[in-house]
Amino acid sequence: MAFHSDFEATQGRTAAAFDAGLRAYMLRVYNWMALALVLTGATAYAVVHTSLRALFFHIVQRGDMFSVAPTGLGMVSIFAPLAFILVLSFGVNRLSRSTAQLLFLLFSVAMGISMASLLLAYTGASVVRTFFIAASLYGVMSLWGYVTNRSLMGMGSFLSMGLIGLVIASLVNMFLPAHGLTVLISFVGVLLFTGLTAYDTQRIKLSYQQYAMSLPAGELGKMGVYDALTMYLNFVNLFQFLLQFTGVRSDGRD
Repeated sequence: MAFHSDFEATQGRTAAAFDAGLRAYMLRVYNWMALALVLTGATAYAVVHTSLRALFFHIVQRGDMFSVAPTGLGMVSIFAPLAFILVLSFGVNRLSRSTAQLLFLLFSVAMGISMASLLLAYTGASVVRTFFIAASLYGVMSLWGYVTNRSLMGMGSFLSMGLIGLVIASLVNMFLPAHGLTVLISFVGVLLFTGLTAYDTQRIKLSYQQYAMSLPAGELGKMGVYDALTMYLNFVNLFQFLLQFTGVRSDGRD
């Protein structure tokens, strides 16, 4: 009887330690994500409100209308985040934790430069309002994905197919723009990245449960960076698609 009690007590302590480790891991993921969002926002603000703006964007007047157009360097900045994602993706097995962390932070800065056009295209008040709407929706879905006992893993293939379809539709709309298609893409994008937020939160939780005891601390730390990258991309995409609905266009001269 005493042996049984000791075994249960040991199991209880092990479970408690595991839960504490999971909470600490998720906190690190969200901290890295939050740091990246701060860097992205600060970089976008600096590009728009300092002399850096002239390096990346200029204002074009067409009749009575003003619009924001990228310079040559601005065009490079638009595609620069993709280069970082490719390096991080293909180097997942070769990069050290510190290198992955550095690349993630540089990626968030590149994203800030790329997203600076949003601060020029939309009023500051509508951008801030959309950010808080996106943050609220994101927070609720991520919390649900973490605490729900319902398995969301079956959504993975459906969400992946939806993401591929969204990319294809966006490419078509880039060359053959249509207002109706733009609205549809934005609507689907909001639904897709809302679902991905819950799905990836649960996936990260299950991945930690699977690998926590087998991976060395360095590899587990690197895994946290990649998980933070996934959650960061979910939030940024959700924010951008929501902005299509809640953003108020600027006249381009501010």
